[in-house]
Amino acid sequence: MNTTPIANTDRQPGRLVRILRFPIVWMLVGIVGVGAVSSLSSGGSPVLGVVAAVAAVAVYWAVMRYVAQRGTPEIARARSGIHALLGIGLGFLFIAVSMLMVITEFSFTWATDSAMSTVVSIVAVQLGAAVTEELLFRGLLLQGLERLGGSWLALTSTAVLFGAIHLANPGATLWTGFAIAIEAGVLLGATFLWLRSIWVAVGLHFAWNTTVGLLGVPVSGHASPGLLVAEPTGPELVTGGQFGIEGSIIPVVVSLLLAVPMLIAAHKRGNLVPLRRARR
Repeated sequence: MNTTPIANTDRQPGRLVRILRFPIVWMLVGIVGVGAVSSLSSGGSPVLGVVAAVAAVAVYWAVMRYVAQRGTPEIARARSGIHALLGIGLGFLFIAVSMLMVITEFSFTWATDSAMSTVVSIVAVQLGAAVTEELLFRGLLLQGLERLGGSWLALTSTAVLFGAIHLANPGATLWTGFAIAIEAGVLLGATFLWLRSIWVAVGLHFAWNTTVGLLGVPVSGHASPGLLVAEPTGPELVTGGQFGIEGSIIPVVVSLLLAVPMLIAAHKRGNLVPLRRARR
């Protein structure tokens, strides 16, 4: 008769592991790590913008793998290209519809800078910004808060925080902060929840900022050379004034028209975490 004791395979993880797995802990560790590499893209260098994007993904994966000790299906390579292209299409549609509705309230002239260098610079910098911001807000903050209080709390909290952070931008007001909270916080959050893919949100964010920048319109108050030089001539509530089109009421309405169907689809797909499951 074999009297060898059977190993206990149900042993609970150690205290340190449980602490690291707690959402607030891995969320904060990730924010520090991704935030540190995101500073590379703040200098406006195209090369550093791409480097920041790649480094941010690597840091995010490492934090989820070794700190949170969970998988990362939201950044999986499978279907990442399709998801990114879908997001780019949605972002272009969002800005195209918004701009076409207010096009008569702007005057446009061609910029004198080199078109090729302008496009390369804007594309690279906005790629870095889109990747790092989506990993921070939709990857870390939204998913961390979702574990604590469910999808609706996470969506609302990240939207409010996203709008509040943009209050520090040039030309910002309480209205523009609210507009950004709806346009970016709610729309990008809904985009992520819809397919549970960071790449869809990154694609939308990237296409949005890049298109606005190429048109010569300030991106959330930050003006930079584009292919065109845009000057608002109509009411500030319609054009967004010096803050840019994101301060207009038009994209607020358009973003809701896109976000609401996404959230309905997310619910039907079972992608929304209820409060009771989050607490478990």
